Amino acid sequence: MPVALVTMSHSPLLDYVDPPADVKEEVDAAFAAVCQFVSDFNPDVIVNFAPDHYNGFFYELMPPFCIGYAAESIGDYGSQAGLLDVPADLAKEMAEYVLSQGVGSAISLRMEVDHGAVQPMEVIYGDITAKPVIPVFINSVAPPFVPLRSIRELGRAIGEFFRDRDERVLFISSGGLSHDPPVPRIATATPDQRQALLGGGRHLTPEARDARQQRVINTAKAFVLGEAEIMELAPEWDQELMAILASGDLSPLDAWTSDWMTEIAGNSSHEVRTWIAGYEALAASGDYSVGYSFYKPIKEYIAGFGVTTARPTGR
Repeated sequence: MPVALVTMSHSPLLDYVDPPADVKEEVDAAFAAVCQFVSDFNPDVIVNFAPDHYNGFFYELMPPFCIGYAAESIGDYGSQAGLLDVPADLAKEMAEYVLSQGVGSAISLRMEVDHGAVQPMEVIYGDITAKPVIPVFINSVAPPFVPLRSIRELGRAIGEFFRDRDERVLFISSGGLSHDPPVPRIATATPDQRQALLGGGRHLTPEARDARQQRVINTAKAFVLGEAEIMELAPEWDQELMAILASGDLSPLDAWTSDWMTEIAGNSSHEVRTWIAGYEALAASGDYSVGYSFYKPIKEYIAGFGVTTARPTGR
């Protein structure tokens, strides 16, 4: 089975806050490298590992993982709204295999996804329906979190499922790296925030959506000026993670605790779980090598911003 991997930080701020021109050029160049890589690979199907930002999943029922048999983008931050082209039979077969391996994933016949899932599709194809895609939600913002070894088990099971099939499969991992955007947390939420985190934030009115998005935009602008009450980025942590992922041996990550990740790299650093799942899925096909790697801490995007591409060695 031909497989390939793209990992990519996402940011809802790409079209709302401008970093210095030279930084923007570097990000655009990284995106161009990804587009060329994917064009050359030409996948038949995409498996999209992504988080959610209390748009499709809430504390009324928060699974650690969920595989979508059908999915719709809500269109936040100007992202493309509408149904994704999910191959339902293949998604169901994949989910059944994952469960047979003892990995406890939920399934959804009506998944809702946000910019975290669709931004890479828009960057690469300009259209979220350009390729069949199986969305795999990984809880990355709502404590408690499963240990990272469970993330590796999920990725490994999905990689094994595709290992002996004929489809050309692209794994996309969207999220991270270090960042601490102004996302409400259940432990410190106001009554209104708590209600939103429980599910009241689903299907916001346009006015409420705009207000929520403007708070993030304002925080990014304040962060650049050193005036935001959020954690600083953690470039050394980001680069250590990327080095471990590129090494081919992800087992050192099993010692990384959720509390430690939050303390060092921010409340939303857990989005790197998507990267870990993607690399473990790729590893199921054997040794791999990273062909392209970009990293830069970008305050305007409130993110340690990383991009990588990888394929099995010799392909």
